[in-house]
Amino acid sequence: MAPRDTDDRLNLSAGIASVSVALVLIAAKLWALFQTGALSVAATLADSALDLVMSLGALAAIAYAARPADDDHAFGHSAAEDLAALGQCLFILISAAMIAGAAAQRLASPAPAAIGAETTGIAVMGLSIALTLALVGWQRHVARSTGNRVVAADSLHYLGDLVPAIGAIGALWASRRFDFAWIDPAVAIGAALLMAQGALRIGRDAWDALMDRAVDAETVAGIEAIARGFPGVHGHHDLRTRRSGGRVFINLHIELDGSQSLTQAHDIGAALKRAILERYPRADVIIHKDPVRPQ
Repeated sequence: MAPRDTDDRLNLSAGIASVSVALVLIAAKLWALFQTGALSVAATLADSALDLVMSLGALAAIAYAARPADDDHAFGHSAAEDLAALGQCLFILISAAMIAGAAAQRLASPAPAAIGAETTGIAVMGLSIALTLALVGWQRHVARSTGNRVVAADSLHYLGDLVPAIGAIGALWASRRFDFAWIDPAVAIGAALLMAQGALRIGRDAWDALMDRAVDAETVAGIEAIARGFPGVHGHHDLRTRRSGGRVFINLHIELDGSQSLTQAHDIGAALKRAILERYPRADVIIHKDPVRPQ
């Protein structure tokens, strides 16, 4: 089986696992919310609902981005991942605002709502943490194997879910042990802020990719280091980069001895392209060859 096919299968397996875990957690947390009435549980329920939306979007983006380039999309379909991320960002921000508003209203209430069935809520949150850890472990394995940015981002998002889940356990325990009703909405507000922070980060990265922003300075420096002093290359210029989904597009002009044959020039360019791909295996590299400029 070709490496690309193996990568696509692994990425799809991570997407399907993410959707499945989100569905299980939504059902469990919805039941826990009805049992406890805790806003901290509601926050983690909303987060799981967002996880489902994001996971479905990520799965669709992974499947679409895996399609090969065609006549209408000469550079492939990887931009679908960034479009999906922008939609997810907006959805998360709206939900975070709603959770924070509800929590602030409960904090301001002279008689905070009582929380019940704390043991049930704690058990469900424990299940949530266990499933999330298992999912993150698989996603990180896939991300390391394939380099897929969508899977890696989804993994980071689920890892962030552990904070509100642990906070919900703490709020439920404190409510049962000390009758501190204010802890529940306080944890919900903290979870909402974490959700908003993550959404802004995801949205910024997706926006940068869609606007063809250059890749990070470290990657640019790495490409220049490979080209600089490469056998047969007398110089380079007009390095342009951009990112789309999990792919990096590299456009580089190199300066070669104009007296050599076209075959020799081609071989140097091909060898340099292989060297760049060895360092950045999921890049799309175009190399233009120019004769050495006179001094």
